[in-house]
Amino acid sequence: MTMSIRPRADTRPVPVVIALGSNLGDRGHRLREALTRIGAAVRPVRISSVWQTAPVDSPPGSPEFLNAVVLGTTRLGPHELLGRLAAIEKSMGRVRSTPNAPRPIDIDLILYGAALLRTGSLTIPHPRYREREFVLAPLRELNLPWIDPVSGDPLSGLRGSGQVETVAKGWRATCPSPRWRNRR
Repeated sequence: MTMSIRPRADTRPVPVVIALGSNLGDRGHRLREALTRIGAAVRPVRISSVWQTAPVDSPPGSPEFLNAVVLGTTRLGPHELLGRLAAIEKSMGRVRSTPNAPRPIDIDLILYGAALLRTGSLTIPHPRYREREFVLAPLRELNLPWIDPVSGDPLSGLRGSGQVETVAKGWRATCPSPRWRNRR
């Protein structure tokens, strides 16, 4: 079932999950820079460790990714938030050419509260997040008591494909500002 979300009439914060990835250049620096920029639109709550992952469905020879997942809240509507995330990607050098090509930064809106949304420019939840271990492993680490809005399954039980390994458990402490330190 897909329902449309009208422009937000109220300004109550909505919880959101955002996935970050980078496989070009100084990947850790790019993740930190993206977090700093996302902080203008999303109030941070928690961030996963950084995970190193093999590229999925990418051209042969693509470098490995660093990935992380962020839980935050926003007062922006889903389309406005997506627009802000896309602008951050573009300002950081993301060029959309070949699908799944190597990129300096990739920022995906995974969940927007419990919303189900499908328009020409946005699908929430992200249509492939349940298949991607590079999103699910860091998401499970956050230990959210959430339910997938499509399947009704707990997020903690979802398993995707692909190999992942934690590379920076202490990375949270070196996030760009105190705003991005985990709040429990």
